[in-house]
Amino acid sequence: MDIRLMRALVLAADRPTFSEAATALSITQPAFTKQIQQLESLVGMPLFRRGRHGSVLTAAGSALLADARAIVELADRFEARVKRMSSGDEGYLAVGFGLSSIAVAPRAIAAFRSAFPGVAVRLEDMSSAAQIEGVRRGDLDIAFARMPAPRDLCAVPVLSDRLVVAYPEAWDVPPEALSPAEWLQAHPLVRLSPGRGPGLAGQAGRYLADVGAPFDVIQEADDLQTVLALVAAGVGAAIVPESARNIAPSRVSMHRLEGESAAWTIGVIWRADNATPVVRAFLEELARISER
Repeated sequence: MDIRLMRALVLAADRPTFSEAATALSITQPAFTKQIQQLESLVGMPLFRRGRHGSVLTAAGSALLADARAIVELADRFEARVKRMSSGDEGYLAVGFGLSSIAVAPRAIAAFRSAFPGVAVRLEDMSSAAQIEGVRRGDLDIAFARMPAPRDLCAVPVLSDRLVVAYPEAWDVPPEALSPAEWLQAHPLVRLSPGRGPGLAGQAGRYLADVGAPFDVIQEADDLQTVLALVAAGVGAAIVPESARNIAPSRVSMHRLEGESAAWTIGVIWRADNATPVVRAFLEELARISER
């Protein structure tokens, strides 16, 4: 059934004349009358009694009006929702992030929620490798993950991070007192388990290999907060991202590590075939935040 015919029935019932109903639809009266006649032909009986002073619903027209009105209202709501979704004003967005993006990702989400309150957002903390797989599977729409991104995905760099040595502030000899290799050889390390943070483990491993520092890991933990708590307790030092300053206990000091292998870039990553209006709206909002 053509929704236009049901809309014509509703408008004809709500207005005194077919002429006024036709004006409401921005069509000519003959075109409107033809729509009513098409509907009457389908029903097999007249829906209006037409006279010199306008039109009045017949019993058949009255019987169909309530259903027609409900369908037209539902169609209007559907059309309005489609427009909101096509403009990015409504929908769903799944975003992955890691420690390196803990400052920018929540800030971007907050700004996006404010600009697009009709979009439901899910934010998940996971490693870069898990985020990449999530984007590929379609579980995530956006990832804040380590660059370079795989060639089958789209990416834009958004921030940089680097390695630091986190150590108890009570230790007498800070890292800057010796060369990095000498200092790291002289102190036991606590680390995030490679399974939980493969990106960090790989970055730290490359740095240690570059400076020629053998290392002694005496404790592993499954989250970075626990790693930093162990450092604060004096169990050992840890090589962590500089962004971990945001969550480090007050009793933990940090020293930046230099060199190419100590730094990396975080990008926002998505699938080209998943560039929905909501995804595009988020990327535009992130670009605005980055410009501030």
